[in-house]
Amino acid sequence: MYTKVVALLVAAATLTACGAAAGSSDVSQQQPRITSAKVDRIAAEVPQAIRDRGTLQVITSVGTVPPLSFYDNDNKTPIGVEVDIAALVADVLGLKTQTNVASWENVFVGLDSGKYDAGFTNITVTEARKEKYDFATYRLDNVSFEARKGSNWKVSGAPDVAGRTIAVSSGTNQEKLLLDWNAQNVAKGLKPVDVKYFQNSTDYYLALQSGRIDAYLGPNPTAAYHVKSSGQTEIVGTISGAGPTLQGEIAATTKKGNGLVQALNDALNQIIADGSYRKVLDRWGLGNEAVPKSVINPPGLPRT
Repeated sequence: MYTKVVALLVAAATLTACGAAAGSSDVSQQQPRITSAKVDRIAAEVPQAIRDRGTLQVITSVGTVPPLSFYDNDNKTPIGVEVDIAALVADVLGLKTQTNVASWENVFVGLDSGKYDAGFTNITVTEARKEKYDFATYRLDNVSFEARKGSNWKVSGAPDVAGRTIAVSSGTNQEKLLLDWNAQNVAKGLKPVDVKYFQNSTDYYLALQSGRIDAYLGPNPTAAYHVKSSGQTEIVGTISGAGPTLQGEIAATTKKGNGLVQALNDALNQIIADGSYRKVLDRWGLGNEAVPKSVINPPGLPRT
């Protein structure tokens, strides 16, 4: 997703507060890691220098809330869906995972320099990024409308939000999508959306629980995990973070032309086939972001 998603996830540190007790045991590294088996023919595709080293140097940007990449209870071990998927890929390649943590901008600096082999950190495929990087997709890039459980309301298009009160974070891709939908509705004579903004992320969920808003539109990973851990809300609609004309996709990212993307792609398709991929997504409540297959360098978000 756009880079602001990372900042949003960091800012949303307390989003899961109302479900912390329910979800705390789910985010511990104490649980056995889901694994996959080495596949020799795929492992043979890895560049010789990486095979000789024996490790896949993964870079991720750690936030403070589940389920992407965040620190375990020891405040030093990176865990989350991104870390788990990277480890599965390394299993298939016959490598050990070395998970490195960097700020968002330094993820790309590290890939550019060759210090890290691959980024697994909610990186969306874009046409601009394809000039410098190769991509192997592994999750859908979606945003979701989260409402109180039992709301009996579904969102599949712009008319469904007409007249509703919806919260969104200012300056995000989600805000742009919501305002675009609202403009379409107003042009058709439908009731406008009452868009709400709050000072911090916790307030969205307090407003949702009290009935002051009908839904919160935010990144699907945060929403899906909150639904899983709290048991008090539900997702009533999911749309592509790229908008109505393109399905955005999250991908393993590597320096263009370094010879690793085919191995990453084949390893991802292997874990999709053997079922370990789906187990990881379900563990983190992200089954609705599963891809049927990994694709190399698909159409990305257009230049803006």
